[in-house]
Amino acid sequence: MAFQPPPRLVRALAETTGGEDWLRGLPQALDRAVETLALSVERVQVPGGRSSLVVLVRRSDGSPAVLKLIPTRSRPASEQAALAHWHGLGAAQLLESPSSEDDGVLLLERLNPDVSVRTLPEAKALLEGAATLRRLWVEPPTGHVFETVEERTGRQADAMRAALVGPDDEAAALVDTALGLRTELLADPPERLLLHGTFRQSKVLGGERMPWLAVGPDPVVGECAFDLARLVRDRVEDLIAMPSGAATTRRRVKRLAESLEVDRERLRGWTVFRAVESGLRARRVGRPRDADWLLEFAAWL
Repeated sequence: MAFQPPPRLVRALAETTGGEDWLRGLPQALDRAVETLALSVERVQVPGGRSSLVVLVRRSDGSPAVLKLIPTRSRPASEQAALAHWHGLGAAQLLESPSSEDDGVLLLERLNPDVSVRTLPEAKALLEGAATLRRLWVEPPTGHVFETVEERTGRQADAMRAALVGPDDEAAALVDTALGLRTELLADPPERLLLHGTFRQSKVLGGERMPWLAVGPDPVVGECAFDLARLVRDRVEDLIAMPSGAATTRRRVKRLAESLEVDRERLRGWTVFRAVESGLRARRVGRPRDADWLLEFAAWL
């Protein structure tokens, strides 16, 4: 089928190594997946995500589904394994697994792509998001293929150090703080569960089987506070614009920690690390406004 990839996906892949090569082969990969799975295409989801192509389709029996094509660098096998392990509890159901020839192709339960938790008022959004996230925190399967929090943040820590332009870099102190917190947090993790990995309000969509279900995991095994930390900074642009943004952020940490029975200081620590890491990554790929927001947010904590 002839189509134009969503601009958001094009911009995001331009920031990654090999992204443009994957985009060039995308039309052929989509045609193969549609033919192999006997699908009829309704439309490409726009604006869609930053790390995959999402297409609304129908199966041969007429039932609705979502076809997702994922670059290798985004770990499609890991996403497939996590969705299969959750088996629809808290997350979109995996309908068909890709064959070895179609690595990076997932056929998923169709949710409402236009209704996410982010469309709710903030307090309700945090509550529903946290409740959905709790359902995903389960024991990983034996012999799992998932990256651990230690492994993922180790790679990120190396990139954070490399991103500093010198000892006078204004982000240097925040990086030192974030890396110190990581060392402390990894010394004695309270649990090792399967986590969503990149959870935020926009990744919780309305469904028929359950009111809210998560999509788009980048699964990782570790402690719950690491997963919850990404939710703390949701709508960061709104927090930055508020005169009481710092106080509101600290209250949010307290509220989420208490509602999900997560240690508040561990949640604060991982929130700082993840915000600094994301801020430096945004700076590296040419998104200075996002970088400034994230680093200011981290400094509040």
